[in-house]
Amino acid sequence: MIVDSHCHFHLLERPESADAALAEAQADGVKYFCNVAIGVEERDRLVAFSERHPSVFTSIGVHPCGNGLDPDAQTLAAMADHEQIIAIGETGLDYGSGEADYTWQRDRFRRHIDAARLAERPIIVHSRLAPADTVAVLQQSRASEVGGVIHCFVEDHATAEAMLAMGFYLSLSGILTFANAKALRETVAALPLDRLLVETDCPYLAPVPHRGQENRPGWVAEVIATIAGLKGLDPAQVAEQTAENFFRCFPRAQALR
Repeated sequence: MIVDSHCHFHLLERPESADAALAEAQADGVKYFCNVAIGVEERDRLVAFSERHPSVFTSIGVHPCGNGLDPDAQTLAAMADHEQIIAIGETGLDYGSGEADYTWQRDRFRRHIDAARLAERPIIVHSRLAPADTVAVLQQSRASEVGGVIHCFVEDHATAEAMLAMGFYLSLSGILTFANAKALRETVAALPLDRLLVETDCPYLAPVPHRGQENRPGWVAEVIATIAGLKGLDPAQVAEQTAENFFRCFPRAQALR
């Protein structure tokens, strides 16, 4: 069994192709998906897709760089009240724009952690160029109480250990297959398989040998194969373990299997 723990069907170049992309991935052996929100305005659309396709779970949240509605913790928690919404996020920190002050992002991140606590759901964390501050906010906000996953993990071993110590899972994307990701592969080789998830972040970050194309959920198999090679395991074993890890990370998904 394969689970794509983080994808965005609704962000495909042609949104009407989401059903086709799902069917294609299922034919490639991907059984479950988490179709992750980047804005709360998407809620009804994402929920409707999940209701049509029960193997596709979803989330509610505002991306760190999002500039749409930015609800308080109570409102966000209330918006999570649907059985297919298994998580809060994606949320976190993205320092890629080079702003002088990211206080507003850290405040938003804390609100999402508070919402996760109220909604009794784990969080999906986006962290880009902000490893120390991501760890600090998670620690200061007692995010270990809600748990969740660090999506598209690319950091060093020390950062991984800090996140694992708080009970978080680490999700690996197509970046792991890139030629310039040698340091990440060395880190992943030393990480425990029972704390790893796999993802595509579709339509972004297409893995080798598909770089430069719009990513597809079915291509998560390339990430699995890379992990298997690093650990000397059969890809089927990595697929099964990362799938079970997903359901441990997201208990509401486990209840819907």
